[in-house]
Amino acid sequence: MSALPEGTFTALRTQLQDAATAFADGPGALEGLLRGIVDDVERAVREPLEIFPVCHHSPASALAMARRLREKQPKVIYLELCEDMAPLLTELRNCRLPVAVQAFATEVDGFPADWSPLSVVAPVTEASAEYQAIAYALDTPGVELVLVDRSSDHVFQWETPPGEETGPDAPAGDEETALHGDAVGVEIGDLRPRFAELEEHLLRHGRVRHWSEWWHQYVELPLGDSDHDTYRQVMLLIGSLFRRLAPGDPRRLRVDENRERYMWTRMREHLTATGADPADCLYVCGAFHAASRVEEFGVHGSDTFTISPPTATRWRHGLIPSSHAAIEAQFALAAGSVSIAATEWAKNLRRTGVRPYRLAGQAGAKKSGRPVRALPAPAAPPADRLTGFLQRPPALDPLDEAELLGWSVDIVRAARRNGYLASTADAIAVFETSILLAGMRDRVRPTPYDFQDAAVTCIEKDIVPGRRDVRRLVEIMMGGDRVGQVGYDALPPLARDVHDRLAPLNLRLQQRGVQRALLDITSRPELERCSDVLWMLRRLLPEGAARPIMGDRRLGERPIQESWDLALGTHQRALIELGYEGVSIEQVLEQRLRRAAYAPQATTAQVLEAVEDAIRYLRSRRLADELGTHALQVLAGERTVDGAPEVLLRVRRLLAYYRTSEPALPAWIESFVKTGYAHYCTLLPTAFTDEDATVRQVAARLGFLFSMEGLALSLGCDRTQLELALAQSHPREPSRTALLWAAQTHLGTLSRAALRTRCDELLANPLVVPAYPRYLSGFVHALEPVPGLADFVVEAVSNAFARLPDPVLLPWLPTLITTLRSGGAELAPLLIREAGRVFPARLAELDAWVPPWHLAQEPPATHPRQPAHAARGVAFLAAHPAACDALADLLGYDGTWTSPDPGAPRGSALLTGHPETAIALEALLAAA
Repeated sequence: MSALPEGTFTALRTQLQDAATAFADGPGALEGLLRGIVDDVERAVREPLEIFPVCHHSPASALAMARRLREKQPKVIYLELCEDMAPLLTELRNCRLPVAVQAFATEVDGFPADWSPLSVVAPVTEASAEYQAIAYALDTPGVELVLVDRSSDHVFQWETPPGEETGPDAPAGDEETALHGDAVGVEIGDLRPRFAELEEHLLRHGRVRHWSEWWHQYVELPLGDSDHDTYRQVMLLIGSLFRRLAPGDPRRLRVDENRERYMWTRMREHLTATGADPADCLYVCGAFHAASRVEEFGVHGSDTFTISPPTATRWRHGLIPSSHAAIEAQFALAAGSVSIAATEWAKNLRRTGVRPYRLAGQAGAKKSGRPVRALPAPAAPPADRLTGFLQRPPALDPLDEAELLGWSVDIVRAARRNGYLASTADAIAVFETSILLAGMRDRVRPTPYDFQDAAVTCIEKDIVPGRRDVRRLVEIMMGGDRVGQVGYDALPPLARDVHDRLAPLNLRLQQRGVQRALLDITSRPELERCSDVLWMLRRLLPEGAARPIMGDRRLGERPIQESWDLALGTHQRALIELGYEGVSIEQVLEQRLRRAAYAPQATTAQVLEAVEDAIRYLRSRRLADELGTHALQVLAGERTVDGAPEVLLRVRRLLAYYRTSEPALPAWIESFVKTGYAHYCTLLPTAFTDEDATVRQVAARLGFLFSMEGLALSLGCDRTQLELALAQSHPREPSRTALLWAAQTHLGTLSRAALRTRCDELLANPLVVPAYPRYLSGFVHALEPVPGLADFVVEAVSNAFARLPDPVLLPWLPTLITTLRSGGAELAPLLIREAGRVFPARLAELDAWVPPWHLAQEPPATHPRQPAHAARGVAFLAAHPAACDALADLLGYDGTWTSPDPGAPRGSALLTGHPETAIALEALLAAA
C-alpha cells in the first residue's frame, strides 16, 4: 500500500478542532486529545510495513482479514503472539476449534516459588482474524509466519507478584466456566476501554447493557461491509482513543510500551536477517498496540530496546481445549457474546460470499477439490476514510422478519422442551417485543441481545422450571458454549500413552460426557493394567474425570471386578497438562508424591499417605522406603499431636500390609515405631494439658503407644518410659482426666474397682454431675487405645441413667448426646455391640434382668505367696499334668525340673513354687 499524501487528514483535524472549541469553550486538553488521535492514525497508516489492527474474536476483523489476505497475498505475516508458541500452530489442524495454545511450567527457576505452576494461554477460534492469518500462512507455500510478541517467560518477568495484579493481565479465575483455570491470558487484540467513565458513557448513550452489546451494535455491524482502508482507519482510531483515555497506571503503561518495543525489535531483526520487503509483509496486532507512540515504532525506528534473557524455568507447550465461556471469562465479555459472534461470522460469510481460510485436514473444515485463490484486487488510491465514516449517519438495517420469526419459533420450542408452558402466543409476543425494544434503542433491526431480552420478558415469567433459564436457552440457540477438542496426534506423549493403555476398554475416550467402563478382571486379566491406569488417573485428575462405581484399591488387595464412570474427554485439559509434567503417569505420580512429602509444611500423616499411595498405585518398594525414611525425620521434628489420629490409622494399615505381604518388616517402619514410641511418651504429659489439643488427638497418641507397645518393646524400647509419662500427666479437663484413668487401668496401676468407685463418687457429687458427660466423652475416646473398656463405658452410662433423677437427667441428656455424637461417633458402634451383648434381647426379660456389674463378685484368687493348696488352678494342673508335659515337650525341656517324688508329674514342683501362671490361666478361663 502506498503512503498517504501529505495533508490527507487536514480536513478531519479542522473539524475536530472546531468541535473541541465548541464543546470545551476554547482550545485545551480536548483539542490536544483529538489532534493526537488523528496523529496516531496517520502515523500508523504511513508505516511502510502494513499494520492490520484487530479485535480478538471479532467477526468484522476476521472478515476484513480474509479479504485483505486474498487481495495482498503477503509473503511474511508478523503476528502478535508469544514467540515460543510458534511450533504448536501446525498442530491446530489436528484439533476442533476453539482451542488454546498453552505454555506451562511446574518447576520455576527465577520466579517466586509460590507462583508455581505458571500457565499462559492464547485461545483461538475460527471467527478470529488471527486464525485466518495462521491458516493462510501455514497452507500457502512460500509464506512465513513469525510470532513477535514477548515469550511466555517474559510475560511473568513483567508481572507483579500475586495479589497485586490489575487489569486483563491478571489471571482469569472463573473455574465454573473457564477451562483456562488460573492461566494468564495473552491479550491478542484485546480492545476495551480502560477508562471506566468512558465505558459507562458509551453504554448509557448507546442504550445497551454491557460492552459486548455496544461493540456488536456500533462497531461490528458498521464495519462488516466496509472497505479495507475504512476498516483500518476506524480500528486505529478506536485503539488510539482507548489508549489515550486509559488511566495513568505506570505499570500497565510500562508493560504495554515494552510489548510494542519488543515486537518492533523482533520485526526489524527479521527484516534485516531475511532481507524481506516491508511492502510484502503484514503485521497483525491488537488495535490498542497498532496506535503506538513509542520511539521504536516502525521499521525505521531506533533499535534501542534490549530484550532481557529468559530465566532458567523450563516451559512446556501444548494445546488444550477451550470454549466460548472460557474466552468470555478471560476477556471479561458478556455471557453468550462469543457464541453470538460465531453466528454473526457465519452470517457474514453467507452474505458477502467471502471464502475464509481453514487449515487443511482440520475437523469441521469443508473439503474442496482445489484451493481457491482470489486475484489481487486493484489497489484503491489511499484517502481519508475517517471523515466520511464519522459524518455518515448509521445505516439502519432493514427488519429481517423471516430471521426474527425463526428465532421466535425456535426459542418457544426450546422453552417447551425445558419445562416452560410456552405457546404460539408467546412466539408472537417475543417477535413484537423484540421489535419494540429495538425501536426504543434507536435501531430498526433487533439484535440478538434485543431478542434475548424480549424472550426473557415474555417466556420466563416468575420461575425457572428446569436447569436452564431463557437467557441460557437463547445462548444455546445462537450457537451455545462450543467446546473445542485436541486431536490424538496433537496430544502430548503422556496423554497418547493413556489412550493407548485404555484401548482394551473399547470406549471413545475423546468424546465429551460420561461413559461407563466395566472391568471383569477375573475373566480378562489384561484389564488389570487398565485398572492400574484408572486408579492413577483418579489420583491425579480432578474429581469426576475417573470415578469408581464398584471396586476399591487397598493395600495388599488385587482387583476382581470394577466399574468406572469416565469423562476424560470433558477433562481433556487436565490430562494434557499432566503431559507437561512427565512422559508417563507413573513418573508424574512419583514426582507429585515426592513433592508432597518433601514440602516444607508436610506433616507425618501426609508423608505416610504418600507412602501408602506409592504402594497402592505404583507398587514401588523403593519409593515407599525412601518416603518412609523421610516420615521418620518429620516425626522427630513434630511438637504437637494434631495429626496423631491419622498417623495411628496409617501406621496400623502399613503394619498390617507388611506383616501379610513381606517376610520381614522394613527397617524404616521398625525405626518409626521405636522413634514414635519414645517421641510420643516424651510429649504425652504436655499433650494432656495442652488446650489446643483435642481429647481425640490425645487418645490417638495413647492408641499408638498401646497398640505398638509389643513391637516397640521387642525392638528395645522400655515400658518404664510410658509409665513415667502417665505418672507425670496431670490433666484438668474432665474428658482428659477420664482418658488418663483409662490408660492407668490398662497399665494396671488403677484397678477396675477403683475406677468404678471414682465414677460413683462423680455421680454422687451434685457439683460434678453437670460435667459427667465430658467424663463419659473421655471414656468413649479411651476405647481407641483401650477397647477392652467397652463394658465399663456401658456400665458408666447405665449407672448415670439409673441413678440421676429426672430433673437432672433431662437437661443433662442433650449434652450427653451431642458430646458423644461430636466426639466419638466412630466409636459408637463398639458401644452399641457391647450394649447388645450385655442387655437382654427381649423386652419380657428386662424386668428380671440384673446388670452383671451388680452381681456378687467372687473372692479374688490367692496371692502367689500364699500356700500352694489355696490356688485352685495349681491343683487342677497337678491333677491333669498332660498339658504341662506337652508344653514341656514343645519347648524342648529335658525334664530336669521334675519334683523329688518320682511318681509326681514333672511340673508339680514348678507349679508349687510359681503358681502365678495357673492363677492367670484360671482368671482368663473364668472371664471367657
